[in-house]
Amino acid sequence: MLTLLNLLSAVALLIWGTHIVRTGILRVYGSHLRKVLSHNVSKRPLAFAAGIGVTALVQSSNATALLVTSFVAQGLMALTPALAIMLGADVGTALMARVLTLDLSWLSPLLIFLGVVFFLSRKQTRAGQLGRVAIGLGLMLLALELIVAAATPITQEQGIRVLFASLTGDLLLDALVGALFALISYSSLAAVLLTATLTGAGLISLPVAIGLVIGANIGSGVLAFLTSSLQTPAGRRVALGSLLYKLIGLLLVMPFLDPLANWLDSLKWRPEELVIAFHLLYNSLRCLLMLPTVGLMARFCNWLLPDRPDENGVARPRHLDPTALATPSLALANAVRETLRIGDLIETMLNHLLEVLSGGQTALGKELRRLDDDVDALYSAVKLYLAQVPREVLSEHDSRRWAEIIELAVNLEQAGDIIERMLGKVQDQKTAQRHSFSDSGLEELTALHAQLLANLRLGLSVFLSGDKESARQLLREKRRFRAQERRLAHAHVSRLHHQVVQSIETSALHMELIADMKRLNSLFCASAYVVLESSETGALHHEDGGAE
Repeated sequence: MLTLLNLLSAVALLIWGTHIVRTGILRVYGSHLRKVLSHNVSKRPLAFAAGIGVTALVQSSNATALLVTSFVAQGLMALTPALAIMLGADVGTALMARVLTLDLSWLSPLLIFLGVVFFLSRKQTRAGQLGRVAIGLGLMLLALELIVAAATPITQEQGIRVLFASLTGDLLLDALVGALFALISYSSLAAVLLTATLTGAGLISLPVAIGLVIGANIGSGVLAFLTSSLQTPAGRRVALGSLLYKLIGLLLVMPFLDPLANWLDSLKWRPEELVIAFHLLYNSLRCLLMLPTVGLMARFCNWLLPDRPDENGVARPRHLDPTALATPSLALANAVRETLRIGDLIETMLNHLLEVLSGGQTALGKELRRLDDDVDALYSAVKLYLAQVPREVLSEHDSRRWAEIIELAVNLEQAGDIIERMLGKVQDQKTAQRHSFSDSGLEELTALHAQLLANLRLGLSVFLSGDKESARQLLREKRRFRAQERRLAHAHVSRLHHQVVQSIETSALHMELIADMKRLNSLFCASAYVVLESSETGALHHEDGGAE
């Protein structure tokens, strides 16, 4: 029992070491790896090489799969190069398995020692995080040694021999067990290294090990597909294509299993070396053979997982044409149109909020929250679309316009969140506490709401036209709104002085809503500063800043 516990703990240490290396590399070089994967992948060989390199660094094809599926789901990468990257990731995993089975026992204590020194002394720096990676590599090497040591006495146990003897070389059964190994360990690399160790200890034969290795690859594909279940259909297609390629590899190797095992046996290498050599050879040949077919596989995956209408009602962008990215001025015009669409949604949310304030239907609250989800979705789409516009080729005017669009999109997204919070406050007051506004209080909020709505429309017009006179008018309206907001706050306090019961019951909510409207007004009027900044920014900030 103790021996089995030692083996399980060594396997857990191997998995943990792999996790430390993966997360450490992503923390230090995550943005660079994303850049490598999302750029320069128009050609399949480059995409294939990028997959090999990134997976070799993060020690996990699953981590690469997570990055790639997210890129495809967000529209930053096409499916065809994504599948090429995933094929490269399989080769990268096989290369790292070969490196980790070299005789590096001397390296493990050195990596752990240096890693701890750097990590504890410089934890918040890049050197400290690289020290964390060194600790993970050292733990992986140490875990492999512990697995060998723990597996040796297990080979003498009759029950264990009977258990592994049930794996007689049936490729499908062995592949199923190997897939379970990969799923349990959350890593095909860990499963393959464990298989090599068990083969070297004499617990399993070479044909069984080959089946386990093929199954471990399939298990990593299943794991990636399960992980991508929350992605859009576009993201799931990447994991589906990768899994299908691994299943095709199983079908291709089945007729050649016995001749292949005999040929490997004739090499007179150590058993664990034969397992790793087969893993590298199998993945390399399979991926190179499949690389020319990624276009066909992409079309097949599109057929298997077509885009379905959005059942949850979340809005999709209408104007963000990816083909326009090659012409930055046209792309910016598309982004402007989509941002104005967000402004229309905010206007609808404000209208619904007024109806809720006036005692409207409860169903409006649900509709308003759905509209906020639409705002968030369109904001993310605009942001990601603009991120693809090559800023180095933008003129000074276009670069300024790029910044204006981003600023307005951010302001509108924040406005949507504020309106949703205002809805929550109103519904809580009216349903949980059964309180309602006084006639005077409701009339004041309605008047302030009307002024806020007018400023939103004027702000969107200023953003679209860039007219300086309209921008000055917007700033005048902003100051008028502030004066009105102060007057209404004072009027509310006056009603409290006269002991108006409804005003007392809703006092906190009334003042919070006025404050929220003030914040919304500032967001809607921000476009005026952008238009006037070239000649009047300093004066405007001086005049307007003290009243914020």
